[in-house]
Amino acid sequence: MHVSYQLYCSRKFGPIEATLAMLAEAGYREVEGYGGLYEDVNSLETALQDTGLAMTSAHIGLDMVEGDPSRVLGIAERLGIQKILVPHLAPDARPTDAAGWEAFATRLVKAGQPYRDAGLVFGWHNHDFELADLGGGRTPLDILAQTDGIELELDLGWVRVAGHDPLDWLTRYGPKITAAHVKDIAPDGQAQDEDGWADVGHGIMDWDALFPALREAGVDHVVVEHDNPSDDRRMATRSLETIKGYVK
Repeated sequence: MHVSYQLYCSRKFGPIEATLAMLAEAGYREVEGYGGLYEDVNSLETALQDTGLAMTSAHIGLDMVEGDPSRVLGIAERLGIQKILVPHLAPDARPTDAAGWEAFATRLVKAGQPYRDAGLVFGWHNHDFELADLGGGRTPLDILAQTDGIELELDLGWVRVAGHDPLDWLTRYGPKITAAHVKDIAPDGQAQDEDGWADVGHGIMDWDALFPALREAGVDHVVVEHDNPSDDRRMATRSLETIKGYVK
């Protein structure tokens, strides 16, 4: 199983060069990019080469994915990115009913065509808003998962926050899940300075059940994430220690 690290976790902790060096020292071999990093691809490419880390996947906003596919493809080629994942949709742009989400899924498939044509994986990364009930138990994430041309990067933490069972989603949509964000949730009332998130293995998520379910679902790419750690080195190190207990 490939283990990666979402670099957004370390956005508050100094230059990318220092972050990548810290992750390499901690034992990571892969990372996942996010928006602001692509403003200086030269420096990013050099830092990856210097640390021996591979950027195997990347979060790239829908505006850039749709508006400048040639630039995105150029970045992917230079950095060796294999998976392009759209990570978010602003509240004022979110559809409000099933028909709207079906139209959005069609739009997303069209946006992903240049990347699929180039042999890349194209998909969607969820938060909690995609798990709202549209009626009859159907959610926006169901619509996206059931649409050909869209893979999922399933964020297990956000699934739990939305009141759903991550195990159920792994069972239902395993073949569509190209990667999973492994994210932990602190017990109620704890880690308020970290927005209620926890290092992997130090919260309430049942990893004893989730890691076997990930393997059973065929998910071979997991990405460590914590939205607001107070110490990214601590979070990166402790999370990887937990994961090593499940990934052989």
